[in-house]
Amino acid sequence: MTTTTDVTEAGKAPRAEPATKAGPSLGARLAARAGGGAMRVFLVLVGLFWLMPTIGLLLSSLRGAEDIAATGWWKVFTAPSELTFDNYQRLLDNSTITDSLFSTVMITVPATFLVVVIGSLAGYAFAWMEFPGRDWWFLVVVGLLVVPVQVALIPVSELFGTIGIFETTFGVIMFHTAFGLPFAIFLLRNFFAEIPRELLEAARLDGAGEIRLFTRVVMPLGGPAIASLGIFQFLWVWNDMLVALIFADSESPPITVALQQQVRQFGNNIDVLAPGAFVSMVIPLVVFFAFQRQFVSGVMAGAVK
Repeated sequence: MTTTTDVTEAGKAPRAEPATKAGPSLGARLAARAGGGAMRVFLVLVGLFWLMPTIGLLLSSLRGAEDIAATGWWKVFTAPSELTFDNYQRLLDNSTITDSLFSTVMITVPATFLVVVIGSLAGYAFAWMEFPGRDWWFLVVVGLLVVPVQVALIPVSELFGTIGIFETTFGVIMFHTAFGLPFAIFLLRNFFAEIPRELLEAARLDGAGEIRLFTRVVMPLGGPAIASLGIFQFLWVWNDMLVALIFADSESPPITVALQQQVRQFGNNIDVLAPGAFVSMVIPLVVFFAFQRQFVSGVMAGAVK
């Protein structure tokens, strides 16, 4: 009698039974079950921890100077009657802070606009236009990315003093524009270079020139990258203190310098400093959250094909 494992036919090996598919391990199953809820809780805790300084500054800006000096900002959870908008009224009455906010806007908006426009044009030229020494000039732009701002402070100060724009708003705008362009050109050139060549050639066959090609084809496709660049530049210029401290007009400094001067001159006026610092911080946050969709699209552009 033959068994099921014996050879059934001469010269033929027994047929192998298919292996049973192994299921996921215990660790994998536990990680899959815990990954949903536990990970969400962890991310929420990280987000709250990251926002804690902002929340603390907001609550401090809504408390009186005596309350701030006596207890911490968390006391408002047990004594909500301490909250008041009087500090913001004093802030609006403080001409130094309000003028500094206006000066910051007058510096940040033009510096951001110029970097975005010039960087877009130069990025398109380096990506799709042929001119002598294009690759070498692009290497120069990449090399400028590693030049620290501190190296240029003294020579640029002498240059601005010679041409008469030292301690002027125009001088601060030019400084931020010059040092923002290398990154802008590098970012946008690499993004524009990913646009399919066939799309540009089809537009040229339809009679589109370089300007029309740039405005009608490249700019719409490069919207996410341009939005990301605008957010980066806006945040860098708005939060800058070093360049503003050296090159800005001492009579109308930006908000960062104005707050620093308030601390130096009136160390105990926290009822003005807290709302001023919160306002100077919340405006970039509003800009970021308003354009976060474009920012994420620009950061992830090119990650997948």
